[in-house]
Amino acid sequence: MKRLLFVLCLGATMVSCAQMKGVKEFTEQEKQELGQRSPNIVETTAGQLELPAPFNTKSIQKVSKVVGWKDGEMPNAPEGFKVEKFADNFQHPRWTYVGPNNDVFVVESNTRNSANRITIIRDLDFDGVFEHRGVFKGELNQPFGMLILGNYFYIANTDGLYRYAYNEGDLELSGKGEKIVDLPAGGYNNHWTRNLIASKDGSKIYISVGSASNVGEYGMDKEIRRAGILEIDPDGSNEKIYASGLRNPVGMDWNPVTGELWTAVNERDMLGNNLVPDYITSVKKGGWYGWPYSYYGQIKDPRWEDAPHNELVEKAIIPDVSVGPHTASLGFTFYSNDAFPEKYKNGAFVGQHGSWNRDPLSGYKVVFVPFVNGVPQALEDFLTGFIANEDTGEVHGRPVAVTTLPNGSLLVNDDDSNVIWKVSVE
Repeated sequence: MKRLLFVLCLGATMVSCAQMKGVKEFTEQEKQELGQRSPNIVETTAGQLELPAPFNTKSIQKVSKVVGWKDGEMPNAPEGFKVEKFADNFQHPRWTYVGPNNDVFVVESNTRNSANRITIIRDLDFDGVFEHRGVFKGELNQPFGMLILGNYFYIANTDGLYRYAYNEGDLELSGKGEKIVDLPAGGYNNHWTRNLIASKDGSKIYISVGSASNVGEYGMDKEIRRAGILEIDPDGSNEKIYASGLRNPVGMDWNPVTGELWTAVNERDMLGNNLVPDYITSVKKGGWYGWPYSYYGQIKDPRWEDAPHNELVEKAIIPDVSVGPHTASLGFTFYSNDAFPEKYKNGAFVGQHGSWNRDPLSGYKVVFVPFVNGVPQALEDFLTGFIANEDTGEVHGRPVAVTTLPNGSLLVNDDDSNVIWKVSVE
């Protein structure tokens, strides 16, 4: 009985328990001593990774300043691609979803001063001339994930999942909708996003929910149903924890070769300039990925070393691909279209919103991860040029969502510059 209660209280099944022992704080001398430990070597699916010891370097705050794009300026894509403006004049276009009839839905929301609306854009022949652009739904509460399933349009606000009656081609949603799932809201930094994806057969919906804290410092009783992915039926019933120990999962998609669910995850802060790298990973049903007790498998977070949680550390899954420390990798999509060159087929694009606590800046670009027979390889840069001046911390914009249009073009939401870019083959 003692062992069972212990596991439940650690949050593996997100059962409510009394607050655990607080996260340990260290003196500067203790940090220096910890920083002298040997690096950790981890074998990920995409290759070997060397991680420095915690506190090997100091944690830094370097917040970027968005200066926007002047006329004629735009991001840089590889040779053979062209970049052009798909649409602008948004208020933080955070996420994009393409409906079955090719309507493009854009969430406009933010941590502060959120527009709290969804804009619909209709360009059915993809000629760049919109047949319609208008407000699809307003007066929301930090919306993010969107999904059309059956005759419903689902919207994931930060505090709940709503569904609205919907007919294909509707230009707006009416009414308040039906709240089918309460979701935990509030907490650390920017972990307000709630993303959505349906199973291939439409029988299940998956909801990503970020943690309420950096490393559980408010108590694990505040992390119930957080730092993981929930699974529900389309009416909101039969909720289960699909996977947990994922600090802040955001982008999700299905691997087109293996059928596995994948997600992009933001890892923890305050362990140093290069810890802990964000990652993309396949998500195992019932899988535990370590947060907050360990990272990249069995590497213990020193702030929890004194807590008795070894059973969870031992079963923590190593994520598949590191995408760099503090990159804020949020956007994620597999590219299964044939418009891009063959090397991009079934690979993954990752939108990196960019660091606020690293010097030099990290992220602020879109990277591409090639996949061979469903297995990830080493990542490479794809869309760059967002950093205007490294020394002053000035950036043109911050890419978030990456979405494929039916014609094979890639849309990239640049939410702090209020632009959506389109990348296509020349």
